[in-house]
Amino acid sequence: MHKSPTSAFGLLAGVHLRQNGRRLSGVLRQSKLLSGTILVFLFGYCWLSFAIFHRAMQFIGAFPGLGDLLVERMLFILFAFLFALLLISNLVITYSNLFRNRETSFLHSLPMDPNTIFQWKFLESTVVASWAFLFLIAPMLAAYGLVEGVAWSFYPMTLLMILMFVILPGFAGAWAAIGLARYMDRRQFQYSLLAIGVLTLGALAFWLKTEQITDDMLETRVMLVLDRLLKNTQFSQFAFLPSYWLASGVIAWSEGATSSTFFFILVLLSYGLFLGGLTMTLPGHPFYEASSAVQSRGSSMGWRFWHRWRKTPDDPLAQAFGKPSWIHRCMQLLFWIPSDRRSVLVKDVRVFWRDTSQWGQSLLLFGLLAAYIINLKNFSARLNNSFWIHLIAYLNLGACSLNLATLTTRFVFPQFSLEGKRLWIVGMAPIGLNKVIQIKYTLATLVSLILTGALIVLSCYMLRMPVSQMIYFTLVILVMSLSLNGLAMGLGVIYPNFKEDNPSKIVSGFGGTFCLVMSFLYIVGGILCLAIGSPWAQHATFFKTALAWGAFCLLSLLIGYLPYRIGIRRLRYLEI
Repeated sequence: MHKSPTSAFGLLAGVHLRQNGRRLSGVLRQSKLLSGTILVFLFGYCWLSFAIFHRAMQFIGAFPGLGDLLVERMLFILFAFLFALLLISNLVITYSNLFRNRETSFLHSLPMDPNTIFQWKFLESTVVASWAFLFLIAPMLAAYGLVEGVAWSFYPMTLLMILMFVILPGFAGAWAAIGLARYMDRRQFQYSLLAIGVLTLGALAFWLKTEQITDDMLETRVMLVLDRLLKNTQFSQFAFLPSYWLASGVIAWSEGATSSTFFFILVLLSYGLFLGGLTMTLPGHPFYEASSAVQSRGSSMGWRFWHRWRKTPDDPLAQAFGKPSWIHRCMQLLFWIPSDRRSVLVKDVRVFWRDTSQWGQSLLLFGLLAAYIINLKNFSARLNNSFWIHLIAYLNLGACSLNLATLTTRFVFPQFSLEGKRLWIVGMAPIGLNKVIQIKYTLATLVSLILTGALIVLSCYMLRMPVSQMIYFTLVILVMSLSLNGLAMGLGVIYPNFKEDNPSKIVSGFGGTFCLVMSFLYIVGGILCLAIGSPWAQHATFFKTALAWGAFCLLSLLIGYLPYRIGIRRLRYLEI
């Protein structure tokens, strides 16, 4: 008997809810460490972020006549950037969930309407992409309500507006994912995306350029100077941005203007119903065509100039099996590395290149870093106090090290698990699993060190630091690269997940969460040690600096070496 689309959607939802409930109950029964780590991290984050937001809003609000204006502008900017991040997150996750998911391919083989499959995957992707947004802004809104002294009704009304807000970037991300999957193999589409990305970066660099305020300008009216300083933030108050509707509704309710709040609620609701009606009824046929196009193409980025860089080798065995790829030819330049290890490197690079979501997220991450670097020179343009210069230097070190932790957790941790059911092939190779893990660790360390080292050198140059400080922070990043890669690789071997082929889901497990938490704690502890014993501090001594570096190196050794060695020993008892 043929089921209706509603019953089929209910069946999918019921099955996944039961599966997730059983997984959660099983984890709570079996892994006390997982439950305790997650609970401690959640409560610690909520308490720390609430305290920081509350103190910051109290400090900003204390400025007479300007505090309320600065707090409101901060809310507009924060929601605008979070809206942009939600768009990117929904695009990446929805694309992976719709077109790079084994369950989706299995559902296509069933007598099920493609629109029903899309509806369920859209709902699943939106929840996965949006829960972090809710978790991020909850302490901030709680601090804002406490500072403003709002009534209890502020919190449920704000939650309602947020739920209506997060669904809008979900709709946009779903349509963008379908269009990207359908037309990615077209050259004009690829070149257009590349040109748009370059133009966007150039426009951001020009638009976000700060204006230098002279002493003569400070003698004029304060509001005029403030308007000139904040002119680049006026984009966040564009009336057609959903983030503007949410921020305006939150601010209006805190001020007691309930009629304005209900107006913005109705605006969010009307757009949500309109876009939801289109998204829930129309994408079935385009989704099926895009899925067919993705499954039928060999490579989405088969650039022609890569294929032209091929020559027929003189080896008759290589001629019989075909021409080597550009990756293989690049690895052949590393002639001092043994051939068996070069083969492992070729395999890892080729697997990474074939996964669109992997290098796509890398491009997005480095695009955000490029915007950070472009505007970094404005941080120290008018700073003359040594305290603020050193503070910005260590904050820059924190930003670079957090970027390094993001790279290691997102890309290095799932490397061993991505071998999947084919691990026995690698395990039977003469090189052995221990050597394979060492090669993966070496490759990840070199790549992350090159990227993050270039980032720290460029950022120090933009901050106009002397050469001695540039070398100092580069050495710190070198030690952190060794430790964070060892932590990610070791925990990836200790907590493997061979059942999943999606790196995002592998990272979302206990091992990935534990790796992220330990990386964050290591970065905070390491930077605090270095900042306390900074050689450029006012009362710095050689003994104090040496003690701080000794504590930092000992912490790095414990964080990086121990998990890596435990993971290598775990391979002896691994059942393939």
